[in-house]
Amino acid sequence: MINIPKGTKDVLPSDVYKWHYFEKCASEIADAYNLREIRTPVFEHTELFLRGVGDTTDVVNKEMYTFEDKGGRSITLKPEGTAGVARSFIENGMYNEAMPCKMYYFSPVFRYERPQAGRLREHHQFGVEIYGGKDADTDAEVILIAYDMLTKLGLSVELNINSMGCKNCKAEYNKALKQYLGGHLNEMCDTCKVRFEKNPLRILDCKEEGCRKITADAPAITDYLCDDCRGHFNDLKRYLNVAGLDYKVNPHIVRGLDYYTRTVFEFITTSLGAQGTVCGGGRYDGLIETLGGNPTCGVGFGMGIERILLLAEAVGADIPKAKPVKLYIASMGDAAFDKAFELATALRRKGVKAEIDHMRRSVKAQFKYADKIQAEYVAVIGDDELNSNEVQLKKMSDGSTESIKIDEIVKYFIEGER
Repeated sequence: MINIPKGTKDVLPSDVYKWHYFEKCASEIADAYNLREIRTPVFEHTELFLRGVGDTTDVVNKEMYTFEDKGGRSITLKPEGTAGVARSFIENGMYNEAMPCKMYYFSPVFRYERPQAGRLREHHQFGVEIYGGKDADTDAEVILIAYDMLTKLGLSVELNINSMGCKNCKAEYNKALKQYLGGHLNEMCDTCKVRFEKNPLRILDCKEEGCRKITADAPAITDYLCDDCRGHFNDLKRYLNVAGLDYKVNPHIVRGLDYYTRTVFEFITTSLGAQGTVCGGGRYDGLIETLGGNPTCGVGFGMGIERILLLAEAVGADIPKAKPVKLYIASMGDAAFDKAFELATALRRKGVKAEIDHMRRSVKAQFKYADKIQAEYVAVIGDDELNSNEVQLKKMSDGSTESIKIDEIVKYFIEGER
């Protein structure tokens, strides 16, 4: 037997209704904010992520699925959604369309990391990207989209925000951070010792307990913001206040990707008792230019669908199941089966969920199957029913029956709105 690869998971027919509900809610919320869906390839040229995500990040250094194709090109399964959307934005000249350009996506992403609950090597993201809105109202709108989605699914969340500043702010902050961290270099993990030289900001994102204790007293980047970046951050807080959305300023949020500038944010949930990040994002004003496009500001987020659904289930969110079969048509004999097949086809074409017996079972076994699939009604057709053009329609919830003409079954379920 061939088993599923480690870090992947089947979505079974019995569970897929949860995914449909998530996608329906996300699409409706995105539409309310005037976002349009975009779909990008599962794999891209590796260079896209080296330049876009950043070659000092854990994603690029440790987690990417990269291989050489038959043409000798380096290809990577996308580890996140933003870079691919940015590439598409540039390649398809979308800055010539009506701006801002507002998009959302559902996408698989791939990261070679230790699998854990809600965090797989192949997982799926719902993401939002908005290009062209340079002011903090766009940041606030993106945050509100994420908030609306999370609360729609019944999650209790806390918003944490920070500002990474511009490249000038970062340069000043890096000096102060290196000065502080320099005295603790021997206490840090090996990865952070490398980060200290290449990108000290990444140290703030380290999950090692020893490094976290060191960075707890590190200088705050918000103390090194230039006037423009400080004004942008104050505007963000003002717009969140206008929208009535509570937030906490957390100066240690830096996110794990190099393209972020100014606003970064995370939604934290306490729905399972312990705190955990369920959504993160921010502004990336230099990304499009870094990838070869015209200077265009951008802001967005990504949330892992598996993790959100896991949390929604844990808090008892009301996720409606798929509608059951409206009518199961049991049959006895070839002629009756042909009539059942004809009726089921006619009902399905009218949008009525109908089912028949494909296993050639006894009537008793067909009733058991109808009960198992939770069919609302069952009609049995045999030679006597064909001769009389009449069947007994049984309502499975209470066992009540009524007589109905066979040639009126479709009309009964369409016009009766049963």
